[in-house]
Amino acid sequence: MLPQITHLKGVALDLLFPQRCVGCGKWGNFICPSCRQSLPHIEHPICPKCGRPQPSGILCSGCLSWQANIDGIRSPFRFDDAVRKAIHELKYQNLRAIAAPLAELLSEYLAASPVPADVLIPVPLHPRRRRERGYNQSELLARELGKLSRLPIVTDCLIRERNTPPQARTSSVEERRRNIAKAFVCLDNRIRSKRVLVIDDVSTSGATLDAAAAALKSAGASSVWGLTVAREV
Repeated sequence: MLPQITHLKGVALDLLFPQRCVGCGKWGNFICPSCRQSLPHIEHPICPKCGRPQPSGILCSGCLSWQANIDGIRSPFRFDDAVRKAIHELKYQNLRAIAAPLAELLSEYLAASPVPADVLIPVPLHPRRRRERGYNQSELLARELGKLSRLPIVTDCLIRERNTPPQARTSSVEERRRNIAKAFVCLDNRIRSKRVLVIDDVSTSGATLDAAAAALKSAGASSVWGLTVAREV
């Protein structure tokens, strides 16, 4: 009975709020089949640490000098075209429903390119910023991905202690890392000996994911990987 109710609810929502492709504007899907085929995939080989395209397939020059806490960052798409528009709608235009198709893309990516994970943890917003926005877009993505991957999600373990300025306002990798350093804390040891997969929308320098990894490893996580919908390359 529940699947039927869920289906009817979805039909009703589509009638009240019809889906329109963020790429081309066609009605029917948030990302239509045509635009989905042309999404800006990140092609291999990539840097094994930060996940940027890297012709040699070895550590890029930036990661060679980076004493990272994160074990690796993966993203299926470049932050461009329809992907950029989709994330913008999710993050700034209150289009929360688009988290589901974006999480489906993440699930497909993980099926093809697995990373070690026992639990999903979304990058948290500072409480003040969450109140302003009304939701955490990374948590929406993690919840939808959890349904598809059947991995548990923990949302109240990692918290953001400092209300740092948005990373987009920083001008360099070094400034991003200083801005976000020690911004997170892990409240308990529920993730002790767990392989954690941290979920976010976009990775630029990897500084936010790395700061989260530092807090999680301090609380005993055995490994921490980052997964974002897109990354700047």
